[in-house]
Amino acid sequence: MATPDRPGFVLPLLLLAGFRTLIDDLHAELARQGHPDLRPVHGFVLQAVGVAGTTASELGQRLGVSKQAAGKTVDRLVTLGYLERADDPADARRKLVRLTDRGLDGLRRSAVIFDQLRDRWAAALGTDRVAALEDDLRTVALPNFFRLDVPGWFGA
Repeated sequence: MATPDRPGFVLPLLLLAGFRTLIDDLHAELARQGHPDLRPVHGFVLQAVGVAGTTASELGQRLGVSKQAAGKTVDRLVTLGYLERADDPADARRKLVRLTDRGLDGLRRSAVIFDQLRDRWAAALGTDRVAALEDDLRTVALPNFFRLDVPGWFGA
Protein backbone atom coordinates (compact mmCIF):
# COMPACT_ATOMS: atom_id res chain seq x y z
CA MET A 1 0.00 0.00 0.00
CA ALA A 2 1.29 3.44 -0.95
CA THR A 3 2.07 5.69 1.98
CA PRO A 4 3.06 9.35 2.29
CA ASP A 5 6.72 8.37 2.62
CA ARG A 6 6.44 5.91 -0.32
CA PRO A 7 3.95 7.38 -2.82
CA GLY A 8 3.00 5.22 -5.79
CA PHE A 9 4.54 7.50 -8.42
CA VAL A 10 8.03 6.94 -7.01
CA LEU A 11 8.18 3.27 -8.04
CA PRO A 12 8.13 3.86 -11.82
CA LEU A 13 10.60 6.71 -11.40
CA LEU A 14 12.99 4.47 -9.47
CA LEU A 15 12.61 1.70 -12.05
CA LEU A 16 13.32 4.20 -14.81
CA ALA A 17 16.30 5.59 -12.88
CA GLY A 18 17.71 2.09 -12.50
CA PHE A 19 17.20 1.43 -16.22
CA ARG A 20 18.78 4.78 -17.10
CA THR A 21 21.75 4.10 -14.84
CA LEU A 22 22.39 0.74 -16.50
CA ILE A 23 22.01 2.16 -20.01
CA ASP A 24 24.19 5.20 -19.29
CA ASP A 25 26.89 2.96 -17.79
CA LEU A 26 26.61 0.60 -20.77
CA HIS A 27 27.10 3.40 -23.27
CA ALA A 28 30.00 4.93 -21.36
CA GLU A 29 31.77 1.57 -21.51
CA LEU A 30 30.82 0.99 -25.16
CA ALA A 31 32.37 4.37 -25.96
CA ARG A 32 35.58 3.33 -24.17
CA GLN A 33 35.58 0.12 -26.20
CA GLY A 34 35.35 1.84 -29.58
CA HIS A 35 31.62 2.46 -30.02
CA PRO A 36 31.19 6.13 -29.06
CA ASP A 37 28.37 6.79 -31.54
CA LEU A 38 25.94 4.11 -30.33
CA ARG A 39 22.88 5.55 -28.61
CA PRO A 40 20.25 3.77 -26.50
CA VAL A 41 17.73 3.58 -29.34
CA HIS A 42 20.37 1.96 -31.54
CA GLY A 43 20.44 -1.11 -29.30
CA PHE A 44 16.74 -1.69 -29.92
CA VAL A 45 17.30 -1.26 -33.66
CA LEU A 46 20.25 -3.67 -33.80
CA GLN A 47 18.26 -6.25 -31.83
CA ALA A 48 15.24 -5.78 -34.10
CA VAL A 49 17.36 -6.23 -37.24
CA GLY A 50 18.71 -9.49 -35.82
CA VAL A 51 21.16 -11.88 -37.42
CA ALA A 52 18.84 -12.72 -40.34
CA GLY A 53 18.26 -9.09 -41.31
CA THR A 54 14.93 -7.47 -42.09
CA THR A 55 13.27 -4.92 -44.33
CA ALA A 56 12.70 -1.30 -43.34
CA SER A 57 8.94 -1.94 -43.17
CA GLU A 58 9.36 -4.96 -40.90
CA LEU A 59 11.84 -3.02 -38.78
CA GLY A 60 9.35 -0.19 -38.29
CA GLN A 61 6.70 -2.70 -37.20
CA ARG A 62 9.08 -4.39 -34.75
CA LEU A 63 10.07 -1.04 -33.25
CA GLY A 64 6.54 0.39 -33.22
CA VAL A 65 7.55 3.33 -35.42
CA SER A 66 6.82 4.38 -38.98
CA LYS A 67 8.79 2.98 -41.90
CA GLN A 68 10.16 6.50 -42.41
CA ALA A 69 11.36 6.79 -38.80
CA ALA A 70 12.97 3.37 -39.03
CA GLY A 71 14.57 4.35 -42.32
CA LYS A 72 16.13 7.48 -40.81
CA THR A 73 17.66 5.46 -38.00
CA VAL A 74 18.87 2.83 -40.47
CA ASP A 75 20.47 5.60 -42.57
CA ARG A 76 22.35 6.82 -39.50
CA LEU A 77 23.49 3.32 -38.53
CA VAL A 78 24.59 2.61 -42.12
CA THR A 79 26.65 5.82 -42.05
CA LEU A 80 28.19 4.74 -38.73
CA GLY A 81 28.99 1.28 -40.11
CA TYR A 82 26.64 -0.78 -37.91
CA LEU A 83 24.14 -1.75 -40.62
CA GLU A 84 24.18 -2.30 -44.35
CA ARG A 85 21.55 -2.51 -47.05
CA ALA A 86 21.66 -5.48 -49.40
CA ASP A 87 19.51 -7.18 -52.01
CA ASP A 88 17.26 -9.90 -50.60
CA PRO A 89 18.47 -13.18 -52.12
CA ALA A 90 14.90 -14.53 -51.93
CA ASP A 91 13.29 -11.52 -53.66
CA ALA A 92 15.32 -9.12 -55.82
CA ARG A 93 12.64 -6.42 -55.40
CA ARG A 94 13.29 -6.19 -51.66
CA LYS A 95 16.17 -4.60 -49.82
CA LEU A 96 17.34 -6.11 -46.55
CA VAL A 97 18.88 -4.27 -43.65
CA ARG A 98 21.63 -6.39 -42.10
CA LEU A 99 24.10 -6.12 -39.27
CA THR A 100 27.71 -5.50 -40.22
CA ASP A 101 30.64 -6.95 -38.31
CA ARG A 102 30.73 -3.65 -36.39
CA GLY A 103 27.06 -4.03 -35.50
CA LEU A 104 27.60 -7.59 -34.29
CA ASP A 105 30.60 -6.41 -32.27
CA GLY A 106 28.48 -3.73 -30.60
CA LEU A 107 25.84 -6.31 -29.66
CA ARG A 108 28.40 -8.80 -28.35
CA ARG A 109 30.16 -6.15 -26.28
CA SER A 110 26.81 -4.95 -24.91
CA ALA A 111 25.98 -8.46 -23.67
CA VAL A 112 29.32 -8.73 -21.86
CA ILE A 113 28.99 -5.25 -20.36
CA PHE A 114 25.45 -5.97 -19.15
CA ASP A 115 26.80 -9.05 -17.34
CA GLN A 116 29.47 -6.87 -15.73
CA LEU A 117 26.89 -4.26 -14.71
CA ARG A 118 24.68 -6.94 -13.20
CA ASP A 119 27.72 -8.20 -11.26
CA ARG A 120 28.35 -4.65 -10.06
CA TRP A 121 24.78 -4.40 -8.78
CA ALA A 122 25.15 -7.80 -7.11
CA ALA A 123 28.33 -6.61 -5.39
CA ALA A 124 26.54 -3.50 -4.12
CA LEU A 125 23.20 -5.10 -3.15
CA GLY A 126 24.00 -8.77 -2.75
CA THR A 127 23.57 -11.58 -5.24
CA ASP A 128 20.40 -12.83 -3.55
CA ARG A 129 18.77 -9.40 -3.57
CA VAL A 130 19.47 -8.85 -7.27
CA ALA A 131 18.10 -12.31 -8.07
CA ALA A 132 15.03 -11.58 -5.92
CA LEU A 133 14.54 -8.25 -7.69
CA GLU A 134 14.67 -10.00 -11.07
CA ASP A 135 12.24 -12.68 -9.87
CA ASP A 136 9.85 -10.09 -8.45
CA LEU A 137 9.90 -8.04 -11.65
CA ARG A 138 9.18 -11.19 -13.67
CA THR A 139 6.16 -11.79 -11.41
CA VAL A 140 4.61 -8.37 -12.05
CA ALA A 141 5.81 -7.70 -15.62
CA LEU A 142 4.01 -8.89 -18.71
CA PRO A 143 5.07 -12.34 -19.93
CA ASN A 144 6.59 -10.85 -23.10
CA PHE A 145 8.66 -8.32 -21.16
CA PHE A 146 11.41 -8.22 -23.79
CA ARG A 147 9.79 -5.98 -26.38
CA LEU A 148 11.59 -4.07 -29.06
CA ASP A 149 8.80 -1.53 -29.60
CA VAL A 150 9.99 0.70 -26.74
CA PRO A 151 11.08 3.48 -29.15
CA GLY A 152 7.55 3.65 -30.57
CA TRP A 153 6.01 3.31 -27.12
CA PHE A 154 8.04 6.32 -25.96
CA GLY A 155 6.84 8.20 -29.03
CA ALA A 156 10.09 8.22 -31.00
